[in-house]
Amino acid sequence: MSELQFKFLNNINVPADLKKLEVQDLRAVANEVREFLIDVVSKTGGHFGAGLGAVELAVALHYVFNTPEDKLVWDTGHQAYPHKILTGRKDKMYTIRQLNGLSGFLKMSESEYDAFGAGHANTAISAALGIATARDFAGKNFKVVAIVGDGSMTGGMAYEAMNNAGHLRKNLIVILNDNQKVSLSSKEPKLWSFHDYFSEALTHPTYNKFKANVWELTGKLDTFGDRLRAVAQRVERGVKAVVTPGMLFEALGFRYFGPFNGHNVVKLVEILRHVKDLPGPILIHAITEKGKGYAPAEAEITGMHAANPFDKITGKALKNSDEPPAYTTIFGKALVEICKQNPKVVGITAAMPDGTGLIHLHHEMPERFFDVGIAEQHAVTFAAGMATEGYIPVCAIYSTFLQRAFDQVAHDCALQHLHVVFVLDRGGLVGADGPTHHGTLDLSYLRCIQGMVVMAPKDEQELRDMLFTAVEYKKGPIALRYPRGNALGVAVRAGFAKIPIGKAETVRTGREVALLAIGNMVPHALQAAELLSAEGIEAEVVNMRFVKPLDEELLLSIGKKFSNIVTIEDNVVDGGFGSAVLEAFQRHRMNDVHFLVHGLSNDFVEHGAPHELYKLVQLDPAGIARVAKKFLDVSRGSDVIALKAV
Repeated sequence: MSELQFKFLNNINVPADLKKLEVQDLRAVANEVREFLIDVVSKTGGHFGAGLGAVELAVALHYVFNTPEDKLVWDTGHQAYPHKILTGRKDKMYTIRQLNGLSGFLKMSESEYDAFGAGHANTAISAALGIATARDFAGKNFKVVAIVGDGSMTGGMAYEAMNNAGHLRKNLIVILNDNQKVSLSSKEPKLWSFHDYFSEALTHPTYNKFKANVWELTGKLDTFGDRLRAVAQRVERGVKAVVTPGMLFEALGFRYFGPFNGHNVVKLVEILRHVKDLPGPILIHAITEKGKGYAPAEAEITGMHAANPFDKITGKALKNSDEPPAYTTIFGKALVEICKQNPKVVGITAAMPDGTGLIHLHHEMPERFFDVGIAEQHAVTFAAGMATEGYIPVCAIYSTFLQRAFDQVAHDCALQHLHVVFVLDRGGLVGADGPTHHGTLDLSYLRCIQGMVVMAPKDEQELRDMLFTAVEYKKGPIALRYPRGNALGVAVRAGFAKIPIGKAETVRTGREVALLAIGNMVPHALQAAELLSAEGIEAEVVNMRFVKPLDEELLLSIGKKFSNIVTIEDNVVDGGFGSAVLEAFQRHRMNDVHFLVHGLSNDFVEHGAPHELYKLVQLDPAGIARVAKKFLDVSRGSDVIALKAV
């Protein structure tokens, strides 16, 4: 709970309280919201910079619109902490991203003010258009506003939605929150081609000179450029369309207003009041500053995008520096080593160079690094195109975000047997970001693709060797996934070694039960075996390494040695690693085995610290030992021996 006292914010619990104030008071309200937000995130951690930049937008929107009847659809949720503060959740903000606390993203079940849940980018305009269309079917008259960060404008889905909105002519308002930081890169956060155009539009000294530049730009865009020119000539005040970014949006069927100072809350209120009742799709372009009002966040755009708890005065993280390096860092540095050995290897990411570790490649070998923006589908097919020319693209994308490019992985890579390496960061339960970011489907959605190789390392040394193995593999797409967080601290040798495709290893011998584990569940299984040993139960632990292809030779020997087998994975059990093992046993008609598939159930796992979540789903060492012991007790009391999943 906050000990801070505010003149206005202490009395604002819902937007109706905000509307009681004079418009001139909103500047003070915005300052108080920003101070409160800094205090909260310094204690809890969480997404930070984008929210600081969206304070005035949130205040103005809730002041002008009749929420929750009017619908605000926020893209991703990174920018929505001020929205949460103003909509009845202020007193719970100190629980954000904690077990049983507030979500760090938008969540319909959390608040009636969250019109649409969001964790991935590019979704707001599509969802808002769907809501507006349903509104018109129902004969209702509420307003719909999508608030979209400029980073989301690097993804094709935003333009698909705008194109459709322009065609349908629905009454819809889009706020473009443009902080000119479209990639989470500490080296190069600006990568949207239109940003260069925007910047020129806002700063060019003379109309004629700028007009020539625009005409040169559109001349390079072929048919679309011709359309832009035609629109520029006929829209209201054609000069405005030529010398501002509005030309692009007008061509897509939107009426464009802006750009405006997104931190002038009084002006924002005036603009919103002016456009709220105008017909057709409207776009308001607001220029904001990421990290606004907090010097450390303004200086560290990427580092303060999502912050760990920090000292509020200095902005320095409160973190133990003696921890082992993160898996992300292990991967990023290993890729640099491999790129120096092999001139055909390149790295590709979707606006997450720091988050995936590719920032190391960007610093050391920038010509071999590609950041395509928040456009995972494009990233995969772009990689496939490079692979056709003999290059080896390493696509580093979060597990949950690669879901968005499933068709491209299957159709553009696997179907054509193209050698693209997929490195999935954040495999398993990621913690505080919750269900939108948990990587709990990847073993299932990758395993079902024909010709795909899928593997997961047990530690940092195996991660390095698997990356090398994947790069050297030539037969088609290959994927490896690893968890978020720090590695185990095992000794890492120099150089790399190939791992035979589809070969597992026994890491502990036993006689009563076999624990078959994949990825970061191997260390958990080893610790569980120690706990079982203390109770007189000797478990064999196998590091399976590969989900596809499986080491069926080893599986057959295990099936002959053990009548009780447990598979362990931090993936949904439907179609995952355990299912693969069951299918292998069925193919070989090994029906004299008791079998338990232990993993994640059909329920979404909420947010919390990783160790809390693994304990909650019994995938921590103690939970695995408890589940295995109960399974053995049931098995020993059964008169029927059958192949089954419990």
